Amino acid sequence: MLFFVVFVLFSILILRLGELQIVFGDDFKREIARTEDVTVNNPVPRGKMFDRYGRIIVDNTPLNAITYTKYQNTSQIEMLTTAEKLANIITMDTSKVRERDKEDYWILKYPDRAKKLITKKEWALYDQKKWEYKKIYSLQHERIPKSEIEDMKNDQFKLKTIAILKQFNSGYALTPQIVKNKDVTKKEFAIVSENLENLPGIDTTTDWIRQYVFGDTLKSILGDVSSSEAGIPKEQLEKFLARDYSRNDRVGKSYLELKYEDVLHGQKAKVKNVTDKSGKILSTELVSEGKRGKDLVLTIDMDLQKQVEKIIEEEMWSAKREANTSLLDRAFVVAMDPQSGEILSLAGKQIGKDKNGKTIMMDFAGGNITSSYNVGSAVKGATILTGYQTGAIRPGDSQLDEPLVIKDTPVKKSWKTFGRINDLTALQVSSNVYMWKTIIAMGNGRYVANNPLILETEKTFNTMRQSFGQFGLGTRTGIDLPNEMSGFPGNEIHNPGKLLDLGIGQYDTYTPIQLAQYVSTIANGGNRVQPHIVKEIREPIMENNQLGPIVKEIQPKVLNRLDMKDDWIKRVRDGFRMVMETRNGTAYGLFGDAPYHPAGKTGTAEAFYDGGDKTKRGTPVMNLSLVGFAPYDNPEVAIAVVVPWAYQGSGPSINNKIGRRVMDAYFDLKKKHPGTDGTAEQSVDNTNTDQNNQ
Repeated sequence: MLFFVVFVLFSILILRLGELQIVFGDDFKREIARTEDVTVNNPVPRGKMFDRYGRIIVDNTPLNAITYTKYQNTSQIEMLTTAEKLANIITMDTSKVRERDKEDYWILKYPDRAKKLITKKEWALYDQKKWEYKKIYSLQHERIPKSEIEDMKNDQFKLKTIAILKQFNSGYALTPQIVKNKDVTKKEFAIVSENLENLPGIDTTTDWIRQYVFGDTLKSILGDVSSSEAGIPKEQLEKFLARDYSRNDRVGKSYLELKYEDVLHGQKAKVKNVTDKSGKILSTELVSEGKRGKDLVLTIDMDLQKQVEKIIEEEMWSAKREANTSLLDRAFVVAMDPQSGEILSLAGKQIGKDKNGKTIMMDFAGGNITSSYNVGSAVKGATILTGYQTGAIRPGDSQLDEPLVIKDTPVKKSWKTFGRINDLTALQVSSNVYMWKTIIAMGNGRYVANNPLILETEKTFNTMRQSFGQFGLGTRTGIDLPNEMSGFPGNEIHNPGKLLDLGIGQYDTYTPIQLAQYVSTIANGGNRVQPHIVKEIREPIMENNQLGPIVKEIQPKVLNRLDMKDDWIKRVRDGFRMVMETRNGTAYGLFGDAPYHPAGKTGTAEAFYDGGDKTKRGTPVMNLSLVGFAPYDNPEVAIAVVVPWAYQGSGPSINNKIGRRVMDAYFDLKKKHPGTDGTAEQSVDNTNTDQNNQ
């Protein structure tokens, strides 16, 4: 019986082996030989940025880099072993190693000791699947002896290993992850390269970092790019992952880098990795070569930008030496082509403190689109044109500039009593009373001394704001930058006094870029042109400092045409010319001898400080502004200057000083740059009695 049982069992075994070999043999052979194709995307350098004359503004600086590629089945112990080997070769920044990272390392490095931190009863709960492993892991973290973690503070080898291991774990399987790309010495690079066979997953390559050729000049507008360590910002993660990005990809975080991310990011290289059943890479095949991101040619003239920033800094420091200017901390200048909307310079400066508490001048160009202020009489051109449009006044109408005595209201008057004046003189000398009487007529009111002022306030508010919006005041300009604000309209629409303030720029707030669009609309004869800072998008080419073929050229875009007669617009232009080129004009003191025939309007607004010093908020201050264009008969440049909180009581006309120097700089540089031919040029670094500018 025993012999028979053994015979049957062996017969069954032989039959089963035969079945496996004959019937399923080929299937098992294929399974053993089975491989998997995994395609990964490797990042490429971003596109460059050039100024309007072909000079590089933003470049990519090559860096020696050490990378790590994790195989699909690589264990944490294997990664730890590689990290320790690498820690013996390279230096590593350990400043970002956290307590949690040290605890993770200790648990991985000393698994037997970590296991003893959990009681048998607790392990039983885990074995019975009543606890998840993360509960066990959490208890291990809590019970690690504090002395073990404290001892690591002075152990540079362990800290380096932890920092390296942290980088290993931050990427995807089969996707190269940057371990170190800053300050990789030639010696480190060479030693790692020589020992690659002993460092599984490690490779040496060339990486890149953004280089801003002109330093902080225009830096806030150019924007920032995330680091390879930080990768995609959390708030944008889902959006970018849906577009085939990897978590550790570098992306634009602000302004131009963010706005033109799709253009600058480039086309990733696709690499197919053939792996065996264990996840080991058998071969690598290039599916498609990567392509650097497309280049941006900006409308900015970097020579002009540098000079404008220098002018702002010099005039602000000069003004700060005078009395009543303690709250002055910022100033803005926009220079643009009024015909095309091309931004020639977008400059802003702010006084602040560095990390050591030293007072410095910081770039604040972004404030041209993200901050708004009461700008004063600079808006009076829009008030006069609205008066024409509504029939409240006609070209050439005269009115008596006199103090207005309204019942239960402080006397309202111009900075000087001018007597009977017409619309042109009202612009020339900046008469408040002429504007107020125009608004009273718009609101179907009538001024009678010592009587209440009764107006159709809500209707007139709507009429004026809609009209101002035609110029770009109080509405977004459409500039190709993110985060543009529209300003803040006052909400007391039933208050006659606030309505009068609106007409002289002392109620609603406007951004510097809105003022530039407003004056450009008047300068070019009535077209509200969309401002833009990108001129062209071009294909990248390998040669340095060269521009590739044009992919897209940004054409001028007219957002709307003023619903006003050409003669009306020309008359306001004449008034602006008188401001700067005739005696008694509020800007004649500084612009009267300008050879380029400027036109413009000054502004001073009574406002309240709302800056960074919370103890001074609500303090009465004066905001200064200036809008202008030149030459008068064929405008090619328009400027807007805004200096918030310039002084308390009385102070220097810093707006006019900045405006004159900016205009001079533009026309001086025009002689050096007669046209744009797309070739790189050598950068050139060039470095009274004021009228009351009400």
